[in-house]
Amino acid sequence: MTKSSNKIFLKALQGEVLEQPPLWMMRQAGRYLDEYRKVREQAGSFLKLCYNPELACEVTLQPIRRFGFDASILFADILVVPDALGQNVRFETGEGPRLNPITNLEELKQLDLSKVDEKFNSIAETVKLIKAGLPKDTALIGFCGSPWTVATYIVGGQGTVNQAPARSVAYSDPEFFQALMDILVEASIDYLSRQVEAGAEALQLFDSWAGSLPVDQFECWIIEPTVRIVDALRAKYPHIPIIGFPRGAGPLYSRYIEAVNVQGVSVDETIDPKWARDHLQSKVTVQGNVDSLALMAGGDALKRQVDMVFEAWSEGPFIFNLGHGIQQFTPLDHVEQFIKLVRR
Repeated sequence: MTKSSNKIFLKALQGEVLEQPPLWMMRQAGRYLDEYRKVREQAGSFLKLCYNPELACEVTLQPIRRFGFDASILFADILVVPDALGQNVRFETGEGPRLNPITNLEELKQLDLSKVDEKFNSIAETVKLIKAGLPKDTALIGFCGSPWTVATYIVGGQGTVNQAPARSVAYSDPEFFQALMDILVEASIDYLSRQVEAGAEALQLFDSWAGSLPVDQFECWIIEPTVRIVDALRAKYPHIPIIGFPRGAGPLYSRYIEAVNVQGVSVDETIDPKWARDHLQSKVTVQGNVDSLALMAGGDALKRQVDMVFEAWSEGPFIFNLGHGIQQFTPLDHVEQFIKLVRR
């Protein structure tokens, strides 16, 4: 698949079984760090931070300096894609993202693939700076949101409890929804390609709301667009490993890795690690799946979670991570405990 690497994160994605598994955390550059909050204030807004290569590089490197994780992930947001395409995206303090909803073919004309250069190039510049600033044994991960998850925000105008706006439109107006997904597939391929060209050594596709779909819709809106993205990237960059994250997919994780040519799959905290071992790990590298709330609790709760992952996965290729992003108010000494438990 990919040439041999000295970076243990990449070794794990190559299928190597390591005595010392690699460790990183989703959302590791973020609000739980005092130094991040200072840079975020300096930037003026969340999106300004995403599009400022020097500041975005700085916050990406902060957790590497502090904790020495084995991989660094580009600091950006899944909503960079609709923003770059021309949708109005803003982040309201304390409320999360807000977008002007797009719900029909006429409104879809707002999204224009020819508009993306400025913002995608800004993110690519961040990747270049991060790559130059990382320790030689730390891998660099690029990412984007998968089309279904990004579409839920485009249609709903914000995060929703059960993604009902997008699910409803996908049923009632499949022509519009397919056209939207086609745009997001093309934009995602372009966006991720620029990250690879700038220095990303692995990619992760975040489908954070995959668990909201029934089986037939999962096939239409998770599997099919993800296969298109991964196949296009694989044709261009056969050496770049890709991690899929269909969060909440339950037993459909098996269908995902059967259909999508990923080298790794990130497993959320609802999945029994032993089930992941039996159904996933013989085919791909597994990543996860310590509960972020166990990390917040620390102590014995965290130790039990780490032990459970070790017991289930230690005989195959795996990467230690959380089941989703680190919580904002997680104590830093609990992160240090997590690292010691994994690297004991």
